[in-house]
Amino acid sequence: MNIKAICLGAAIALSASGGIALAGTLDDPDTMKPFFTDASMKTMKPLEEFKHVFMAMPAEKQEAMKNECKGMEQPYTAFCANVNTLGGHN
Repeated sequence: MNIKAICLGAAIALSASGGIALAGTLDDPDTMKPFFTDASMKTMKPLEEFKHVFMAMPAEKQEAMKNECKGMEQPYTAFCANVNTLGGHN
């Protein structure tokens, strides 16, 4: 058998089963930057400023963030806690 075909098949199977995370809203630096106080995106804005940024986003992006944050853990735990608070999931 062709090893490339086997690897491709395995990658597709893992992707379909959720084994490979596809880049989403939370992985888009342009979407995430406004939520942070620094260029390195290590310090989040206080909740009131975070809320202002979140509410200014289109509803589709808000919904995408809420969906991605369901059950999300590291490295987005603190970020998703704020999203869940604003999205009514807490």
